[in-house]
Amino acid sequence: MGKHSAESGVSMLLHGDLDIQIIEAKCLPNMDLMTERMRKCFTGYGACSTDCGKSDPHPDMRKIITSDPYVSVCLSGATVAQTRVIANSENPKWDEHFYVQVAHSVNRIEFLVKDNDVFGAELIGVASIPVERITPGDTVSGWFPISGQYSNPMKPSPELHLSIQYKPLDMNPLYKDGVGADGHQSVGVPNAYFPLRKGGRVTLYQDAHVPDNFQPQIEIDGGKTYEQNKCWEDICHAIIEAHHLIYIVGWSLYHPVKLVRESTKPIPNGNPLTIGELLKRKVQEGVRVIVLLWDDKTSHDKFLLKTVVGTLFTHHQKCVIVDTQATGNNRKITAFIGGLDLCDGRYDTPEHRLFKDLDTIFKDDLHNPTFPVNKYGPRQPWHDLHCKIEGPAAYDVLTNFEQRWRKSAKWKVSVRRAVSWHHDTLVKIDRMSWIVSPSADELNAHVCDEKDPENWHVQVFRSIDSGSVKGFPKLVQEAESQNLVCAKNLQIDKSIHNAYVKAIRSAQHFVYIENQYFIGSSYYWSAHRSAGYDLDTLLEKGAENLIPIELAIKIARKIKAKERFAAYIVIPMWPEGNPTTAAMQEILYWQGHTMSMMYKIVADALRKEGLHESHPQEYLNFYCLGKRETLNDVSPVGNSNENSALRLAQKFRRFMIYVHSKGMIVDDEYVYGYRMSLWAEHLGTVEECFRRPESGECVQRVNQMADDNWACFVSPQPQMVDTRGHLMRYPVRVDRDGRVWPLHGQESFPDVGGKVLGTHSSLPNALTT
Repeated sequence: MGKHSAESGVSMLLHGDLDIQIIEAKCLPNMDLMTERMRKCFTGYGACSTDCGKSDPHPDMRKIITSDPYVSVCLSGATVAQTRVIANSENPKWDEHFYVQVAHSVNRIEFLVKDNDVFGAELIGVASIPVERITPGDTVSGWFPISGQYSNPMKPSPELHLSIQYKPLDMNPLYKDGVGADGHQSVGVPNAYFPLRKGGRVTLYQDAHVPDNFQPQIEIDGGKTYEQNKCWEDICHAIIEAHHLIYIVGWSLYHPVKLVRESTKPIPNGNPLTIGELLKRKVQEGVRVIVLLWDDKTSHDKFLLKTVVGTLFTHHQKCVIVDTQATGNNRKITAFIGGLDLCDGRYDTPEHRLFKDLDTIFKDDLHNPTFPVNKYGPRQPWHDLHCKIEGPAAYDVLTNFEQRWRKSAKWKVSVRRAVSWHHDTLVKIDRMSWIVSPSADELNAHVCDEKDPENWHVQVFRSIDSGSVKGFPKLVQEAESQNLVCAKNLQIDKSIHNAYVKAIRSAQHFVYIENQYFIGSSYYWSAHRSAGYDLDTLLEKGAENLIPIELAIKIARKIKAKERFAAYIVIPMWPEGNPTTAAMQEILYWQGHTMSMMYKIVADALRKEGLHESHPQEYLNFYCLGKRETLNDVSPVGNSNENSALRLAQKFRRFMIYVHSKGMIVDDEYVYGYRMSLWAEHLGTVEECFRRPESGECVQRVNQMADDNWACFVSPQPQMVDTRGHLMRYPVRVDRDGRVWPLHGQESFPDVGGKVLGTHSSLPNALTT
């Protein structure tokens, strides 16, 4: 396949926003001509034609089969915008507007005009604009020739009508003064589906449970001590006390799981129940219980199908929505949202036990997908972030659920038959005067006054498209008015990505990230940049999110400005499962490319500023979590092979702590106590330098502790004392020039195997990026 980029020119970094309008095209070639000829061939004997004895009174009105065009906007091979498909048109009119965040080094902006087909897209041609034309910031508009491998001297050349304007980052006041600079006048993240809501309250959770005796204590403003909250215990009480509705969205729900195991307050109505028993009881009380799941283990014994509700749908959102007590005799909507499913393997505390309490706290809940099923440990510790939202934003979470339910709930699966499941399953809270609703006036749903120090401004973000929700408008202009992005035949809400980018661009001092995966900005990976940008590369690339490149550019800009900045990124040691499998190795391989790309940018920035003695890890660091327990109580082991991964993990009494979080904290603007509590969990202490994470002193101290913890984790000697915290430097070596290597002698993960930097496999990139 031929290359689409024109002659090589000098690349320039576009960092900011592109305002693009794709208006129309004219004189496009008929790419479906061969399809039409084949159709005529197969219908030539009249099987599907009109009656031979009848003449066609309107021969010119017969439908002509031609191209189904759409346009993809590409920078460095990454698709940053895409129009809808217009069927059967050689002169399509899109009139679509895109506002695109960009961080791409390019020599031209390419508009790929394609023909949509059943078997994939076929390139019609490319219209391109040299990057120098847009960098001054003026609007560039007009008709641009579409170059392609076609020729028809009898037909005018195809052209694309568009408008484009580049708005550099430095010219946008939105990013200048920090994430919380506008205070009470905040508008949050602009151009999002859900706006910023005021008058709310947020409760933050780390892990499923935190005991009362959590140490060390964290001092916050006013001489107060930060109080950790208890996620599953709060969810359990909220479900018990619900009067009207319980909506659950999750990847999985396992009915034998107990939410409360180390109770800190009395449970209404007696002993702790399993989540299945709890939901069954609420159904019997007349509460409307609806569950949307992806991986439903209970479906095997039809527990929920028989006693609650049967629904199995594809998504990874995790929400519990209930009605709770409001002022007086009124009720309000409360939403729990984050990374925790109500299923096996999720209950954990900041201690993250491996072998302890397996026959009590973790009885019948020994989850570790890296090994075959065993009852001796280690269990896989689980670290996650979650929160509770009260106030107007909770109703946005409810809206999301209702949109998903209306899309999914076409059928109720019964043991014997399938019957229609109507939308009126949902509780219509606007018809219940005693349930507070913001539909008429958002002030009705406020739970805090603006002057209350506990008042929160809350904005709900998500990543979802019209294939998973019902209620997105079909007309392009209506979709744009609701801040949805159109791409081919989908309407997309990508506000999570936009929120991350805005926060990173606005950051002044540091960024702290915990995330289950960290792969992105693939258009900057060396493996792709050296390959050229042919059509196959353009179509097959994935992981084009801006998060890694935005972080790297942020650090580089701070280095140039001679300002301190630090990025701390906590990820799992390996993806959940067996790290030796092809899929896991492929994910680790692309994760390694992401790290390498970021460190190279930081190293280049240091070199350009003459800071030859500085190291990229003074600014950017990746960590993982791990636990090693002492031998003070020797646990029995099974009959596994002496050199098996399981037996080695049991012998050395160690395993990773799986990081399932999806969270980012910027500059301590909003959640200082929570961030310090997370660090106290991971590092086992609170030190004065932790108050200024951007400082060189803090980076050096955290890295020293992380290196010490890694040394203890991999030591062949028995662990005689508990390690100080769980944070460990991710096991790679970074050179001053930014190159990333495996640690010498530790190229594979301890006990379980699998290369730390992964290996490339034959799996399609889309499955692993």
